[in-house]
Amino acid sequence: MVPIWALIVLLVWLGVHLDVDSRVIAGGIFVLGLVSNAFVWMLGIIAMVPVVGPVVAKVLTVGFFWLLNALGYFVSFVAIRRGYSKDVLTYRSLTIALLVGVVIGYVLGKLL
Repeated sequence: MVPIWALIVLLVWLGVHLDVDSRVIAGGIFVLGLVSNAFVWMLGIIAMVPVVGPVVAKVLTVGFFWLLNALGYFVSFVAIRRGYSKDVLTYRSLTIALLVGVVIGYVLGKLL
């Protein structure tokens, strides 16, 4: 995974040096990081630091759940205003089922 991070750093440096738009650089690095799981690897490296690492890793991952929940509330608000209240109930229940499944998987992963 170190070569992937070296490639990411090189691409960022090259993009800044060639005066490429920062949004293009950020989007490209985001896609490369997601495809290669570079961000997960870096989070694992951070989590291996004694005492502080697990706390930092948990803080970084909890934000994802908050973002998902906030996005769900926003979409619910817009959909209810447009008259799709039955559909809102369906997809909110699916979202809750997804989050419960993630939590159960996390607990089982810690137990096993």
